[in-house]
Amino acid sequence: MTNVQQNLEHISQRIQKASERANRKLEDVTLIAVTKEVSVNRTNEVIETGILHFGENRPEGFKKKLDAISNDVKWHYIGTLQTRKVKSVINDIQFLHSLDRMSLADEIEKRATFTKDCFVQVNVSQEESKHGLAIDEVEAFIDQLKNHERIRIVGLMTMAPNTEDEATIRDVFRRLKQLQSKIAAKQIANAPCTELSMGMSGDFEIAIEEGATFIRIGTALVGKEKEAIE
Repeated sequence: MTNVQQNLEHISQRIQKASERANRKLEDVTLIAVTKEVSVNRTNEVIETGILHFGENRPEGFKKKLDAISNDVKWHYIGTLQTRKVKSVINDIQFLHSLDRMSLADEIEKRATFTKDCFVQVNVSQEESKHGLAIDEVEAFIDQLKNHERIRIVGLMTMAPNTEDEATIRDVFRRLKQLQSKIAAKQIANAPCTELSMGMSGDFEIAIEEGATFIRIGTALVGKEKEAIE
């Protein structure tokens, strides 16, 4: 058994226990393997475990993997996407987790050849170091997207603050869940907003307990490699 397989086994057990605590079905949570800092070889190790969803955050690293990996996997772009680089990645990904401004939406509309599933990135904790819209800006932003035929808002995404305080982390995830439910209840044609992308290696169990449907796991699953991957 490889280290990746061992890691996945441990993470899967933690996902199951968190789902049970929240009275949720295991299949309601999708694990995204964040491979942004590991090699093609390590990514292939993850693919061999049966994981289908992969997250990248740099166009160059993503394209390198895309060219080398032949498996039919689903690619998630999870980092800030510069408007000028939209054309280089948008038609090779299935999900974008970082829609946070109208200039980006306009460029996606211009460059995408099929409807793109997007998460609006929300800076719930209002930290200067994080990207994303404020909670009170999200609904108006989604309303402005009604004529963007190539964009479907499938959900919301956030990152918890870098803190050991579980109550603070839980509050951030809970507030995003409340906003997601509010938007979903509107039944907007191009914004079903049924999904929540939140939770990483250090806090994914809390995220599951608070309603996450996609969790983004990097180091805890794929480990680290000495050489930086560009």
